[in-house]
Amino acid sequence: MRIATFSIVAADVARGEWGIAVASRFLAVGAVVPWARAGAGAVATQSYANTTFGPAGLDLMQQGLPAQEALDRLLAADEGRAQRQVGMVDRSGRAATFTGAQCFAWAGGRTGPGYACQGNILTGPEVVERMAEAFEGTPGELAVRLFAALAAGDRAGGDSRGRQSAALLVVRHGGGYAGLIDRALDLRVDDAPNPIPRLRRLIELHQLYSGTSDPSERVEIRGAVARDLQSMMKRLGHYRRRVNGAYDSATREALRAFSGKENLEDRVDLESGAIDPPALVYLVRKFDRARPAKRTTTARPRRRAARR
Repeated sequence: MRIATFSIVAADVARGEWGIAVASRFLAVGAVVPWARAGAGAVATQSYANTTFGPAGLDLMQQGLPAQEALDRLLAADEGRAQRQVGMVDRSGRAATFTGAQCFAWAGGRTGPGYACQGNILTGPEVVERMAEAFEGTPGELAVRLFAALAAGDRAGGDSRGRQSAALLVVRHGGGYAGLIDRALDLRVDDAPNPIPRLRRLIELHQLYSGTSDPSERVEIRGAVARDLQSMMKRLGHYRRRVNGAYDSATREALRAFSGKENLEDRVDLESGAIDPPALVYLVRKFDRARPAKRTTTARPRRRAARR
């Protein structure tokens, strides 16, 4: 089965990150196309994808081979190379792309400093051109730049057959859960009529749950902030004391349970009594909706006292 898709592989060597963003009119494209390993590089294998190119290509680049040489070796040993499309970036940020002669039009790729864009069965070459421009013109972390490129390709037309799935994978040493794996970001929308906005929402949630704020930016849980949190937690059954605006032991223990339930424990400093601004904004937006509506009553008109 051919995987008509558009993708970008890229590296941020200074940050020690490698990643891929991909979208397609194909179910669960993230389960097939993207491969990455911290310290080695990233691979996107598509069209009539040879999935062995993922681990094999990473092995070659981890040994020190440049992306182009690793790609050439993979293709030389593959009898189906004419139907393949591949993008690779190595541990030093050198990139290579390949489009077989039998890939369905429009098909092609483009490389630049630290990245390679490619796609097949696209609406036209403008898809990879806009992707490259967006990647080069977007500042910030690799995940932000990868998504910007993917969204630009989608706006330019993307897969000519339509939309179905999208994925974003970023790796760095110790970047994953509890620092034990290198998958810093591994998000997928497997089946949706418009997957790019849904992928954007997943990225935002990942940043909320896994991101951190500078300690100097944290908000003290005192006064109005404490009252808001106490009121919120009281409505939800976590806090049973009087709403007083003080960060006392009862508030701390209630917040411990509340932040844990919302997966925001890394965003709260329970000892000092402070919370990251993104977490506070999220909680207020989410749970202010749970605030009971104020009961409205029809006031009776006052009657003047009769003169005696």
